[in-house]
Amino acid sequence: MHILLTNDDGIYAPGIASLASALTPVARITIVAPDRERSATGHAITMHKPLRVDEVELAAGDGELKGWAVNGTPSDCVKIAVKALLPEPPDLIISGINRGPNLGTDILYSGTVSAAIEGILLDIPSLAVSLATFNPCSFSTAAQVTKTIVEQIKDRSLPSRTLLNINIPPLTLQELRGIKVTKLGFREYENIFEERLDPWGRVYYWMSGEVVDRDDDLEEIDTAAIRKGFVSVTPVHFDLTNYALLEEVKNWKLTL
Repeated sequence: MHILLTNDDGIYAPGIASLASALTPVARITIVAPDRERSATGHAITMHKPLRVDEVELAAGDGELKGWAVNGTPSDCVKIAVKALLPEPPDLIISGINRGPNLGTDILYSGTVSAAIEGILLDIPSLAVSLATFNPCSFSTAAQVTKTIVEQIKDRSLPSRTLLNINIPPLTLQELRGIKVTKLGFREYENIFEERLDPWGRVYYWMSGEVVDRDDDLEEIDTAAIRKGFVSVTPVHFDLTNYALLEEVKNWKLTL
């Protein structure tokens, strides 16, 4: 099995190194990732400047692994890997392991999930993997969980244009309560824009805020599953059509 690894934390992030080390014994690994952190870039792609690619040496397990650092977004990395750098498409794309959760409506902003979406747009099975904490924490448990899931699904077929969004609590293997297959929750941000002045007296704004999960504490929702100590696995696709509303909107008889 050939697995392409990418992320949005940058090619030297500890999450992607841990994942490469865990998967090297069971798969051939290629890493193509941004040359620096590109978190919360969503599905942005680079259109108005050249993409540059540098080959780098990365630690993986007891050895080294060659990778490519790209001066673009996570989605750029998947595109250029599949269409220009690799002689043939990989069997699987994994984006991660991200530092911080990608739960509920957060996936709309996530560079991690967007890289996996780019994979399924290219009709390649894809996973997005996140460690659900921003605190200093080992990625080893999340890497082992990802390896276990990969080994269990490698002979299964995901539906076309569907990825698995995987979030893992910051716990040990012994502390994890299991895996829940979940739905996306709804995360709401109470954003605060603090007005400040730069050294030249010009106004700028610094955004911050607190997240509020609207999930009714149900374990079948990804946000609640993580709080309760479960690994959350959510099938995600990119068809945003509201099919329940199609006939009603047709009945509006919109005209020019």
